[in-house]
Amino acid sequence: MITMREDTVTSDVHEHASCHGAEHGPHPAKKPDWLLWVSSASVLMLYLLFTLAPEFAHSIEWLGVLTHSVFELVNTVWWGVLIGIVMIAALGRIPREFVMSALGTKKGTRGIVRATLAGVLLDLCSHGILMVGAKLYERGASAGQVIAFLVSSPWNSFSLTLILIALIGFPWTIAFIVLSMLIAVITGVVFDRLVAMSVLPQNKAQFDLPEDFKFWPEAKQGLSDLDVNSAYIWQMTVDGVKDSRMVVRWILFGVLLASVVRAFVSPDQFEAYFGPTLLGLGVTIVVATVLEVCSEGSTPIAADILSRAGAPGNSFAFLMGGVATDYTEIMILRDTTKSWRIALFLPLITLPQIILLGWLINMSFV
Repeated sequence: MITMREDTVTSDVHEHASCHGAEHGPHPAKKPDWLLWVSSASVLMLYLLFTLAPEFAHSIEWLGVLTHSVFELVNTVWWGVLIGIVMIAALGRIPREFVMSALGTKKGTRGIVRATLAGVLLDLCSHGILMVGAKLYERGASAGQVIAFLVSSPWNSFSLTLILIALIGFPWTIAFIVLSMLIAVITGVVFDRLVAMSVLPQNKAQFDLPEDFKFWPEAKQGLSDLDVNSAYIWQMTVDGVKDSRMVVRWILFGVLLASVVRAFVSPDQFEAYFGPTLLGLGVTIVVATVLEVCSEGSTPIAADILSRAGAPGNSFAFLMGGVATDYTEIMILRDTTKSWRIALFLPLITLPQIILLGWLINMSFV
């Protein structure tokens, strides 16, 4: 009988700690996480400067843009990060059998489709999705499932879907969602095929469910055995914060990098090149690669590309291109899977599909 007992949780927590490069021995050497601390300090300093001394910040043009961008992005993404931490804490307490039963473990497209639908339905921004996706891989999901989950997720949440409908209309929104799911499924299937061919590494945590495993009876029994108290909630919160550090450091770095770009590169320099041409499509992908930090930020820009530049294919490419080439996502995939190949194959496989579909949309629209 599989239950959500504390001994199972403790074992999983210890296993998680050991698979992230923890050094063994009586006195393990702990190196400072410079990326986390420098990014945190820089973001905090710029945020407080904009909040407490706005006159001074705006006295220098580039500093005003930099601080305002950090302030805006932090206020936009904090809730997604917070929900992501909560979900990581919850996933860390759920036995792998339940996670894999929900996603499916059978080979082929069935598990990929399930992961894609989970990504579409889960109401999280890209930063929360990254943390959940990393935890799913640790809980045994295949590389294809995790990639499909990530590709289909960031701007397909329920709240952002409503915003997108308001900005570009219902038909284009549905078309974008369906096409993004198509890319997610295709990419997930290709990833799993590459793993089967040993081109990409196998997830060492992957396993098959017992044949007699029944989700609802096991879940009911597990919940009945679960003892939720203040100590349990506190430990779950601590574990969620610790497990999310890998993702948070790249999010903070991403906020800084995007703010620097906004401060020193004028948006007017890009707008003239967003037309429905191959050049415009190429420039759109480049800009999406540089500027993509959060789904909330990319959605209004994508809407402007469709309505003002008259390039719906570029609009779709901007939304998807940010997901496929986001440096935060690539680095988190590298840290989670311990494989540069898996991380770099994400843009390698998705970008050709995005460019092709974006070009076809533009051609059909024109």
